[in-house]
Amino acid sequence: MTQTVVFRADASVEIGTGHVMRCLTLADALRERGHACHFICRDHPGNLIEVIGQRGFPVHTLSAVDDGAGGAAGDEPGHAHWLGTSWEIDARQSRAIIRDLDPAWLVVDHYALDARWEVAVKSQGLRLLVIDDLADRSHEVNLLLDQNLGRESSDYFSLVPESCRRLIGPRYALLRPEFARLREDSLRRRHSPRLKRVLVTMGGVDKDNATGKVLDALQNCPLPGDAEIEVVMGSNAPWLESVREQAATMPRKTTVRVDVRDMAMRMVDADLAIGAAGSTSWERCCLGVPAVMVVLAENQKSIAEALAKVGACVYLGDVMNVDQLPDYWGRFSEPRALEAMSKASAAVTDGQGVVRLCQQMGDKPNAREFQRCVASSRGR
Repeated sequence: MTQTVVFRADASVEIGTGHVMRCLTLADALRERGHACHFICRDHPGNLIEVIGQRGFPVHTLSAVDDGAGGAAGDEPGHAHWLGTSWEIDARQSRAIIRDLDPAWLVVDHYALDARWEVAVKSQGLRLLVIDDLADRSHEVNLLLDQNLGRESSDYFSLVPESCRRLIGPRYALLRPEFARLREDSLRRRHSPRLKRVLVTMGGVDKDNATGKVLDALQNCPLPGDAEIEVVMGSNAPWLESVREQAATMPRKTTVRVDVRDMAMRMVDADLAIGAAGSTSWERCCLGVPAVMVVLAENQKSIAEALAKVGACVYLGDVMNVDQLPDYWGRFSEPRALEAMSKASAAVTDGQGVVRLCQQMGDKPNAREFQRCVASSRGR
């Protein structure tokens, strides 16, 4: 039966692109199953409203600046300022759209929203799914997903209703289907690794130019003469032109790609990835890509620490520590070390999280998709 699903998520220079991108992954999967998906997004600088529209989803836009009064006094989420207005105003604006669309599910992926907003927009029969990473605020929802390694279901014990179903850990990481599809090929090519191709991905926005700092550090690393560096950035990245100029002066061939649509294939081709500990971490793990990780936001710290603990990455800490990269470079030239990191990384997730989430939302995968999910799970 066709259902309508509404997503409430934002992107901006400060927020980044990850929340909207993982919602798009889920929306694509739901659309393939015959469901209609809509997005509600605020018009922040650096938003992805045009990108969502290009993917074929209707977007209901909330204005970036609102003249309404601020929120009521009280305990606000730590990221409340990301909303750009009070939660009351956002709830009123969103509720009007939601009630017109009359969806079966509302998906909320926003650190600024909590149980108060959810209660305000919820109508009879509407089911709510929250995608979170922080476990720092209460929710009044039916289903909660936190895809992070090291997270425990008990972390949400006092934050959600007893009836709420909790999907916890990278088993539920929201990855596009091409990652699971290319997993076997990617793992096979890492049996006899050689460090030649380095992939740098510091997020779609990278507002503080972490990419430039990584390129500075790579200039002091003993890369093989035939090594290549590939940098992936978003078109909204404020330092994009600066990075392009820097790439042209690098001692090894360095290419800057913008708004790529084949990230999975680029990861398959990479021998080592250097990136932030955000949602892209699970993409690298699914493909078994050895990685160096840095933290660009406080909420990324626990992800990087958990991945380093299981041997899936080398964690440098804050991005300001990236100048230490040459000190670690010796281990990346050792095939056994790269292979061990690849195996540890691949054990974290099999890339079938979207299939599992759709099942929890009431859909059954088709027979081919189900067999792929089962086979991939057995191969972990």
